[in-house]
Formats: sequence, C-alpha cells, structure tokens
Amino acid sequence: MTPFPVDSQSDLVAGRSLGAPGASPYGPARMAMGCRMVARRVATVFGGAGFIGRHAVQRLAKAGFIVRVAGRDTEKAGKLRTLGGVGQVVPVSASVTDEASVARAVAGAEVVVNLVGILFERKAGDFDRIQAEGAGRVARLAAAAGARRLVHVSAIGADAGSASDYARTKAEGEAAVLAAFPTATILRPSVVFGPEDQFFNRFAGLAAMLPVMPVVAGETRFQPVYVGDVADAVMAAITRDDVAGRVFELGGPRAMTMRDVLEFVLEHTRRRRILVRLPERLVAFQARIGEMLPSPPLTRDQLILLGQDNVVAEGAAGLAALGIEAKAVEAIVPAYLARFRPGGSRREATA
Repeated sequence: MTPFPVDSQSDLVAGRSLGAPGASPYGPARMAMGCRMVARRVATVFGGAGFIGRHAVQRLAKAGFIVRVAGRDTEKAGKLRTLGGVGQVVPVSASVTDEASVARAVAGAEVVVNLVGILFERKAGDFDRIQAEGAGRVARLAAAAGARRLVHVSAIGADAGSASDYARTKAEGEAAVLAAFPTATILRPSVVFGPEDQFFNRFAGLAAMLPVMPVVAGETRFQPVYVGDVADAVMAAITRDDVAGRVFELGGPRAMTMRDVLEFVLEHTRRRRILVRLPERLVAFQARIGEMLPSPPLTRDQLILLGQDNVVAEGAAGLAALGIEAKAVEAIVPAYLARFRPGGSRREATA
C-alpha cells in the first residue's frame, strides 16, 4: 500500500476500469470525487510533529492540503491525524540526513516546510548534519521535485561567524536553502511560547521546586513570539506573492530580559522567590557537566547564545510585514502557568 494515499486515486483519474476497456465501474459521481481527491494539494512538513509543527499542520489541513508529516517518529506524527479529515494528515518516515527518505517525502508536494532544528548535539557533528547539510538537502530535493513553495524556519541570531555551533549552522543552513531554492522564504523566530513551550513552563517548574530562582545571563533580551503567530507566518509564506527569497524575523510586541522573564513567571505562578545571579564560572562548570546527560539542561554552546540578545533586528521585516498582529505574552501565558501556582489552577477555580 502506498504511503501517500493521494496517489491511490490515479486509476480513477485516468478512467481505467477493472472490467471492460474504456469504462469505469465507479460511475460519474465516484469519478468526480476521485478527481477532486487527486487535485488536492500536497504539503510536506519536516518536523511537523514538534511544537511549531503541530500548529502548522493544523492550518495546512484546514486550508485543504494533504499534509505529510515527515520525521523519524511516525508514532508521534500519527497522533496528528485528528487535525484533518480521514487520510488528510499522513505520517511519513523521513530524516533530513537521509537522501532517499527526503526525496520520497517531497515527491509530488506543492509546498515543503522545514521546521527541523536541535538545541544540542547527541553526537558530535549533529548541528552540521541536521541544521546545515539537512536544510540544504531538503531544499535541493524540493526544487528537484518541482515544489512551488519552500518555507524554512531558522532562528534569530543565525550567524555564519558565530562562535556558537548552533547559530553558525543555522546561518549555513539558510545559505544552502537559498542556493538550492532561491525563492524560498526564511523565517527566524525568537523564543517561541505557547501552552506546550519549554521556556515559560520550564522556569515555572523550577519556581515550584526551588527555594530560590537562579539567574543566568539576566540582562540578555528576548522577544518571545506566540507559536500560533509563527504558524500563521508559515501560512503567509505559502500564500503571499511578496515573500520569495526573503527573510523575516519573528518577535512578539515586547522585549524581555531574562530577569524580566523570571519575575513574570514568579508573578503569575504566585511564588515568592529571591533571584540569585550565578557566577559565570559556576555556570560554565555546570554546563560542561550537564553535557554528559542525555538531555542537558544547559550546554556551553547555549551559554554562548545567552551572551547576546535574541530580538528582531532594527529594520528587519517581521510579523507585521506578513499581515500578522503579534500576540502579547501577557495575553496568553498566565492562563497556562496557573497550574504551577500553589494548589494548582483547580484551587483558584473553586475559590
């Protein structure tokens, strides 16, 4: 059975019959339905089962696309089937490091979206393999497959000259994408927030456990952007005619220092904690030790990133240029931090 059910209707489109030559056993109504199914557009989303991906897949399905959710974890991707109609959201096994699987995933796709990225390496060289080479591979094979649109999600701070391997390979990936697919659209979000984020939720969890709040890079600024706005930006990059070959930096309406973020979390979780600035040498030592863990809480490469602001560059095209009004942290985050309050959100609801 083909992994792409849209192709299973080819006999209907060609009018081939299982009986007499030149006749179809399906009848005009069934034939018309088959033609409509084949005519439906296909979008392939690499990393579609992730935080941003789930929102992008939902919007693509609502827009009528057959959505291939391409990734290594097809079981996780399979849980997204409910975001569309029967057979509309299709898990596809693929890795951006594997040529053949990428080629299969993009075959016949009108739109390709690449959301794949990593925050730390499990093996030396993963940043290069996934964020630089993998990004170029997706773009090259999407172009070869005849895709009409390619949206590549990178990150604010992408810099080929950065001492951070994360930032360096993000920039190299962007360059590889535009070299292979010159009309691709690059989206660079700041820190992305939403109910399932690993930013505000992470600090709220720490506030619930620790007697004090450790502060690392307290003056570094971020411009948190809502996950729904990023997904809307993906859709705008697919549908608008003024985005070809352009780079957009995505940030929310407010820039916050790390100290601001921690104070905001404490306020909305109703926790009283003293903010304690950690010595740089101690943080560097903890990062080195943490890298030995399967999922390190902090790495030395991330410390380099924390040394510079993560905000939209002055004069850069952003959400407004895509027709999107950025949603504020204050409008969304307090609702999902309520569960971290003493007694949880249930206590407040019964008060």
